[in-house]
Amino acid sequence: MISKTAEYALRAVTCLAADTDKPLSADVLAEKTKVPRRYLTRVMQDLATAGLVSSRSGPGGGYELAHEVSDLTILDVVNAVAPLERINSCPLGLTSHTSLCPLHAELDRAYAATEAAFAAVTISKLLSSTSSIVPLCEDTE
Repeated sequence: MISKTAEYALRAVTCLAADTDKPLSADVLAEKTKVPRRYLTRVMQDLATAGLVSSRSGPGGGYELAHEVSDLTILDVVNAVAPLERINSCPLGLTSHTSLCPLHAELDRAYAATEAAFAAVTISKLLSSTSSIVPLCEDTE
């Protein structure tokens, strides 16, 4: 449903949200999220360009969230790196299709529902879940 890039971005943002004491280096983020470091660096650049994270270089540097976790949604993160593409016109370019055909109208409704679902879940909500499974952490018991 979502791209690998969006999945990786969500892992990174969730990890940063769970550990707000200090910036996290790319190495630490890569280890915690199980994302290849080179790929993670590109994802973090996209998140920084979108204004979702900030970065500092040098000792004590790294990445940190630029927004409150209560304001940041799954949709914000996905749209920063790999936006869901809505269907606004016939993907086949058929001139006789002045509006979406039934197939593409249904697909677009599904994309709209996905957008709405992602927009309704904040990163804060993910972290405060009552699930016994903690995001990005192995159960050590």
